[in-house]
Amino acid sequence: ILLKMKIIKNIFELNKAINNYNNVGFVPTMGGIHKGHASLIKISQRKKLNTIVSIFVNPTQFNKKKDFDSYPRNIKKDIQILKKLKVDFLFLPNVKELYMKKMKKFNLKKSEKILCAKFRVGHFEGVLNVMNRLLSLIKSKHVFMGEKDFQQYFLIKKILGKKYKINIISCPTIRDKNKIAISTRNKLLNKDSIKKASCIAKELLNLKKNLDLKKLKMRVNLLKLKTYFEKMYKVKFDYLELRDEKNLKLKNFKSKCRIFIAYTISNVRLIDNF
Repeated sequence: ILLKMKIIKNIFELNKAINNYNNVGFVPTMGGIHKGHASLIKISQRKKLNTIVSIFVNPTQFNKKKDFDSYPRNIKKDIQILKKLKVDFLFLPNVKELYMKKMKKFNLKKSEKILCAKFRVGHFEGVLNVMNRLLSLIKSKHVFMGEKDFQQYFLIKKILGKKYKINIISCPTIRDKNKIAISTRNKLLNKDSIKKASCIAKELLNLKKNLDLKKLKMRVNLLKLKTYFEKMYKVKFDYLELRDEKNLKLKNFKSKCRIFIAYTISNVRLIDNF
């Protein structure tokens, strides 16, 4: 039985440490470990899996170098939290280690260039690229991902879940008491921005509760709401859309729907879905 978290820095150590990936649960992160990550780890542990967390701030998924440089990092604090959570393994590769091998790059289809993929050109290609590399090394059958980044989960499940024949498990979004989805980026918000983001989240949670799919007026309402939010809270929206959960389509809803949003508030871009 592993009692102490093992920190793994390279591929050689990884292969030595884990010889049976069938009973391993994998939680990929970019660090800044918070309650959202903790919930993924706990779900993996409840399934009686040895849990491996990776921390890697992936340069290829940032649109601006400035964003990559300013991304909150605190590896010491992360290690402390992960030890308290009784994580079995922590994988800390560097860029050279992870990008050493030449691997096929992913290109999104035109139909997939929606939501964040439309506004952050190359972002998901970068995400798929790094996840492909991580999954080729960490051959876990169970990968846990948060629903806050629903489009990310959707694409990884569709493209890489199929490729590696693995179980990509979506886990509910964890929210602060102010109803904002917990994210590492929240550290960059000031008090005023937190207040505004909280109002937006609460209104949309309320709207979702009263969502009647027969009301196709919903799309018109969302357009009005977007204008209202922008005026009221001085934020800039990339999108506020209702989409089918199964295929992310905008209409002909066959299954459950989600309201997807992305907006910028005091230079911080927030995403969420309800």
